[in-house]
This record gives sequence, C-alpha cells and structure tokens, in this order.
Amino acid sequence: MLKIPGYEGGPLVQGSAYLDNPLFWPVHLGTSLRGEDAQRAAFGADWDAAMELNRTLSGEHEWPVFNVPLRSGHTIHVVYRNFEDDQGVDYVIHHAAWSKAETLAAVDGHFMGPGMAWPELLSVARQPATEGAGDAAARLLLLFPTLGDAQLPDDAAAVLTTALAALTWIEEPAEVARMLLENQGLWAPARWTPTAGVWTNDGGHSFRNPGNAFALPERRLLEISDALRDGK
Repeated sequence: MLKIPGYEGGPLVQGSAYLDNPLFWPVHLGTSLRGEDAQRAAFGADWDAAMELNRTLSGEHEWPVFNVPLRSGHTIHVVYRNFEDDQGVDYVIHHAAWSKAETLAAVDGHFMGPGMAWPELLSVARQPATEGAGDAAARLLLLFPTLGDAQLPDDAAAVLTTALAALTWIEEPAEVARMLLENQGLWAPARWTPTAGVWTNDGGHSFRNPGNAFALPERRLLEISDALRDGK
C-alpha cells in the first residue's frame, strides 16, 4: 500500500492507469465545469460513462494517487480522498527531507486554495520526469484545479486548449478551455506577488497567503516557490 508521510487516510493506490482514459480529464476538472453548458461541452454524449468513472474514482475501497515529481526532488501527490462523509481531492507536496507532506490545495466542500499561479503551473507541467505523470499536457491538466490566478497571460487559453485536444475527446477544446479559465478553482482568482523569492497570494483560503493564520511557514513557502518555478 502506498504511503505519503504525514498524510492520514487510505487505502492509497496508484492511479496512473486512469491517465490514458480520455474521460478522466473532464471528470477530474469537473469543479471548474460549472453549469449545464460547460458540462455539455465537456462530456457530450459520454455523460453516463463519465459519471460511472467518477463513482469508481470516489470509491472508499481505493484512493487513487497521481504523482508529479519535480526536478528539485519534491513530489506533488494528487490524492482522491474517499472518506464516506468527506470526499475531495488533496494536492500535497513532499520532499524526502521533510517529516510530513504539506497541503497546497484541497478541492472539496471546504475548499482550500489556490495552490499555484499560472507561471508555476506551466513550469511544473514542462519539467521533465522519468516517473509518475511525465507528459506535459497530463501534468498541466492534473494540477489545473490548484490554479487561482487573476493575472493570466494572453496565451493561457491556447496552452490549455492544446492540452485538452491532446488528451480528451472534447469536440470544442477551445470553448472548454475558456470556461475552465473563467471558473478556475472553487476560490476567487488571487493576485500573486514575489517577495525575496517567495511567491505568495492574497487568497482568503490559501496556505500560501502569509496573512492567513493557517499559512505555511516562511521557510516552506520559499522552498515550495523555488520548486514550483524551478528556481526561476
């Protein structure tokens, strides 16, 4: 059985086999596909099959885990947390030198985030990997639910469209990309600020906002900023 230091719950199982299923991606991105128009555009005639896949991903007997290793030696774990009365997806980051993993974001009814700015998401997606989710498009879509950025670049929609076209059966990926960026995360898009190498935001539910009582310690904020942006 898989273990993530400091992460309570399970049974954790490798979820990498799901990454080859084109329906996995709109299911995974579902919290940003709000409203009938968005769901119709993302799922189309595959709605029933997608809902069956969602039930499988949310089963209590297995908690799928997707690993995104970083060049820095850190790994982001995407965990489908399947307690009977507390389901959601946790995005946690860990390094072998840490005693426990730290939470970047949690997507559920008591959401926490955002966990990443757009430049960080893009940097992580493009970092090479020999294990875990290695494809750049897969890494981008897998971590997209952590995004909360009020200052998106002009090419963000095009980048997201390319990833959706590569991995899904969505007929109009550009339209779905637009909807995803309009509804990024369960939180309001945040403004990110670099200070002495530390990227922080102003989100009221974010572990990366030093103004929040539950924020990560400054040393962790610095290390995470460096890992996500690959030292840039």
